[in-house]
Amino acid sequence: VQLQASGGGSVQAGASLRLSCAASGRTFSSRLTMGWFRQAPGKEREFVAAIRISSRSTYYADSVKGRFTISRENAKNTAALQMSMLKPEDTAVYYCAASDTVILSATNDPEAYYHWGQGTQVTVSS
Repeated sequence: VQLQASGGGSVQAGASLRLSCAASGRTFSSRLTMGWFRQAPGKEREFVAAIRISSRSTYYADSVKGRFTISRENAKNTAALQMSMLKPEDTAVYYCAASDTVILSATNDPEAYYHWGQGTQVTVSS
């Protein structure tokens, strides 16, 4: 299984960025969940957002609600994270994750995801 993440970069506070993640390598079940996590220097990896691909149900960390939007893209098993009103505290390495065994209560738990993409750096300056 491969997760190919793209996007990221360096922006000023208040700007927007879009991340995209494509999962490939095998056939996933209808329970496929794709998520984004992030890790800032010296901090633990934290949940950002997730989407159940089939139902398009979405889940967000409180810190990004109203600013970030996760969506399913037209390409199969692809999810995008649109980040708006970025803040310096959003600076981190962002990781895409996927699994088709994530239960609802574990959507925000990185241990629930079996597949991970390479990280992409997001830097927001004030």
